[in-house]
Amino acid sequence: MQVILLERIGRLGQMGDVVNVKNGYARNFLLPLKKAMRATKDNMAEFETRRVQLEARNLELKGEAEKISEKLAGQKFVAIRSAGDTGQLYGSVSPRDMAEVITAAGFSIDRRQVVLDKPIKALGLHEVRVVLHPEVQVKVSMNVARSQDEADRQARGEDVTMVKDEAPALETFNPDEMFEEGAEPEEAPGMGEQPRV
Repeated sequence: MQVILLERIGRLGQMGDVVNVKNGYARNFLLPLKKAMRATKDNMAEFETRRVQLEARNLELKGEAEKISEKLAGQKFVAIRSAGDTGQLYGSVSPRDMAEVITAAGFSIDRRQVVLDKPIKALGLHEVRVVLHPEVQVKVSMNVARSQDEADRQARGEDVTMVKDEAPALETFNPDEMFEEGAEPEEAPGMGEQPRV
């Protein structure tokens, strides 16, 4: 399906570009969110008449996004999750979870604005990209821990996944120590008896 982009969309093009996209992508994402409109003669003419308004609106949104990015850049957020002793999470931290954590800290972020390069499935500090505008991106740090105490320790650089001094010392097994010196081992009951037929 051919559409006219109403804003810059990464990997597709700039505002005003006519691009070919898959029907489902256009119907389910671009058209409902008013990021594009079908490329018909009427729509092309309408776009040209509205172009100045759209560009002004885009500049306004970009300016707002840049102001937010100045405050958000380099921020550190903590996500408390359940995990095993090795640091493997019971599940993963999704963009929705991160958006909720960032929103709870006072920033208004939608889950679609959080971009993960790979899923977060382990404890630790993770760098996350937040796309505030197609032309404005910012990186934040997500500290995934089991408790606030662990998050503070991770922030200081400690590795909370290491289990320190909790492993029992392995003892070597010596069978001679099981018996007293000079004593004969007792036979288990029924060992010397003949089976009855």
